[in-house]
Amino acid sequence: MPITLCSWGAAEEVTGSKHIIEIDGRRVLLDCGMFQGSRRKSREKNQNFPFDGEGVEALLLSHGHFDHSGAIPILVNHGFTGNVYCTPATRDISSLIMMDSAHLQAKDAEFIMKKRAKSGHEEDQTPVEPLYNEQDVLKSLSYFVGISYNRPFHVADGVKAQFFDAGHILGSALVRLEIKSNGKTVSVGFTGDLGRDNQAIIQDPEVLPPIDYLICESTYGNRLHDDLLKTRVELAEVVNQVWENRSKLIIPSFAVGRTQELVYHLHILRDENKIPEIPIFVDSPMAVNATSIFRTHPECYDEATRQAFIDHHKNPFGFETLRFVTSTSESISLNSMDGPMVIISSSGMCEGGRILHHLANNVSNPKNVILIVGFMAQHTLGRRLADRESELKIFGQSYPLRARVKILNAFSAHADYEEIKSWVRKLDKDSIKRVFLVHGEPDAQGHLKDVLLDDGVKSVEIMKLGEPVDLD
Repeated sequence: MPITLCSWGAAEEVTGSKHIIEIDGRRVLLDCGMFQGSRRKSREKNQNFPFDGEGVEALLLSHGHFDHSGAIPILVNHGFTGNVYCTPATRDISSLIMMDSAHLQAKDAEFIMKKRAKSGHEEDQTPVEPLYNEQDVLKSLSYFVGISYNRPFHVADGVKAQFFDAGHILGSALVRLEIKSNGKTVSVGFTGDLGRDNQAIIQDPEVLPPIDYLICESTYGNRLHDDLLKTRVELAEVVNQVWENRSKLIIPSFAVGRTQELVYHLHILRDENKIPEIPIFVDSPMAVNATSIFRTHPECYDEATRQAFIDHHKNPFGFETLRFVTSTSESISLNSMDGPMVIISSSGMCEGGRILHHLANNVSNPKNVILIVGFMAQHTLGRRLADRESELKIFGQSYPLRARVKILNAFSAHADYEEIKSWVRKLDKDSIKRVFLVHGEPDAQGHLKDVLLDDGVKSVEIMKLGEPVDLD
């Protein structure tokens, strides 16, 4: 029986990463994330879990972002009882993200039921249940096993694995599998989300030992990031513009990774006197908790951050003009405060959370600036902002977009196509039989496929949802 790979999520789309490797009828799962997009489409796709959890022996989790870890409680509710292997930092981040998701699902279900009750239509009174609750999260966490980088470990009969630093977010891992079946050994690499060299705080992506097959993300497969130093200059220009206009800079940002990186860069700009002492608010309870997790995992820091934190006792995640907002009342009060100010808030793709209130209150003021600092998936409010659509629907109400929208790609934690090509070059390309592209939209994947083939990769395939391929 051949070894097969099958993608049940993040196949020709960017979110919901789920990839199964089947060995002699046994299954090992790589990532188990939630699909993120419009609320209706997300609920529909996430409700219809595509496979039986009981048949999965183990889960290897690349990192804690919601679109890679958020569906683990659903997997457990579908019968999974195996181990979830990840780095210690990923366990802590996943716990935070899954708990937050359970809380938000409960709130959303309550909101929908109240809305239906007001409508008076009896056929709309079918109970809305969250996909999972906090007890489901606690049960799922009992299956987590923390494994440090560069330590080989047993996954299942005939299957060994090892984590290497992916340089994407705190604790993110490249996965290398060594599979023995029918008298032969096959090695498979999985990028999860591949990071970038010279990112703030965390280390650069490591190079995998020789592999036969590579499962590679392709989020920015048709785009190049701007130079980070140039982008920091542009960030300073935007902050100074907001200061002069006495207005607001609104930054939708993922609570884990992107928010801490933005705070780090704003800290440097303030230290260098390149921006004024403008009030900066991180309005996300999860970002506050995530920042605490960052403080407890110095083993993931790069040398510069380690020296600042440990040798000089300097906190890169806090300075005089920075305020962390946790209470709802304080969050609401930001909307009635006059600028200048910077508000960093989640969710990163603007599909939920406190960022929606800040956008509703600020997108129609031409003096304000909306700063886009990461990938925005199709059919999200964030994509509509990035595309600068003239009218935006928020909480069912239309708002004219008059604020300036500024896009800074350099803060993305995903490698662009040149960076992916450069990283693949560092691998033993002669040993790689095939590269499988996942976690990307079709245009990006088509472009990256051509880039890798032109650079000498033997074979590049784009994974199709639910269609297995043999690893012969």
